[in-house]
Amino acid sequence: MSRSEYPPGYDEARGPLYPPQGGNYPAPPAYGFPSYGASNPGQPSAPYPTDPNAPMYPGQPGAYPPGPYPGQPHPAGPVGPDSECTELLKLRPMKSVLSAFVFQVYLILASQLIVTTSIVAVFTFVDPVREFVKRNQAVYWASYAVYFITHLVLVCCTGPRRKHPWNFILLTIFTLALSYMTGTISSFYNTKVVFLAMGITAVVCITVMVFCFQTKVDFTKCHGLFCVLGIVIFVTGIITAIVLSFKYILWLHMLYAALGAIVFTMFLAYHTQLLIGNRKYSISPDEYVFAALSLYVDIIQIFLFLLQIIGASTK
Repeated sequence: MSRSEYPPGYDEARGPLYPPQGGNYPAPPAYGFPSYGASNPGQPSAPYPTDPNAPMYPGQPGAYPPGPYPGQPHPAGPVGPDSECTELLKLRPMKSVLSAFVFQVYLILASQLIVTTSIVAVFTFVDPVREFVKRNQAVYWASYAVYFITHLVLVCCTGPRRKHPWNFILLTIFTLALSYMTGTISSFYNTKVVFLAMGITAVVCITVMVFCFQTKVDFTKCHGLFCVLGIVIFVTGIITAIVLSFKYILWLHMLYAALGAIVFTMFLAYHTQLLIGNRKYSISPDEYVFAALSLYVDIIQIFLFLLQIIGASTK
C-alpha cells in the first residue's frame, strides 16, 4: 500500500480548532490538506481560469489591463529559421550588394569593349593606319608581351588586382594591349568579314548571358571540366601553330578555330554565372576587376576565332 504524503487531519472531537468569532467574518478553512482528488473549500477548482486578467477569488479586483503598455515593445513576428520576414530582411542587403557588383562589372566591360571596337574600326577603315600595323609587326609582338605580363599580374596577384588605383591602371594597359592586338589581326581581313564577325559575336554573347541569367543549369559545378578544356585549347593551339608554320592546312585551322569558339563560349557562360551568383560558386564583390577581365577576354577570343572562320570561308 502507498502511504499518503498529506499530514493527518485534525480531530474535531477534541474541540474546535478556531473558537467562534463575533461579526460577519467568514469561517476559516479546514485544517490540513484536502484528500486526493478533492478540492480545498474557498479555492477555485482546477483547472484555474484561463483568462490571466480574471480574478481568482470572488470579490477580488481584476489583474492588470491587457498590454501593450506605453514604452513596451510590441510583440515580434514569427521567430524561426523558416520565417519569411527574417529571410527577406537577410536577403535585401545581399541583393543590393550583388546588383551594384553586377552593374559595376558590366560598366567596366562596356568601357573595354568600346575602346576595343574603336581601335578595330580605326585599324580597319583608315588605310594609313592599316598599312602601318601590317608593316610593323614588332609593335604587335610588343603589345603581346604587355598583354601577357599584365594578364598574369591581374589573374595571379590578388594585391594589385584589388588595390585602387593600381587595378584600374593595369586593367587599362591590358585593355589597350589586347585592343591593339585585335585591331592588328582585323587589319588583315576584309571590312565585311570584320563587321560580320562582330555582329555574330554580339549575338552569341548576348544570347549566352541571357541564357545564364534564366537557366537553372549550374555551370560552376563543372570547374574541373573547364580547367581541362583550357588545357586542351592551349595545347591544341601550340600544336596547330607549329604545324601551320611549316605547311598551311585549311581544315586543321578551321577545326582549331571552331573548337576555340565553342570552348570560349562555354567559358563565357561559366564566368557569367560566377558573376551573377546564386550558384555553387561565385565571385566575391571585391573581385570586380577580375570578373570584368574574364568576360572581356572571353568575348575577344570568340570574336577572333569567328573572324578566322568567316575570313577563311570567304577566300
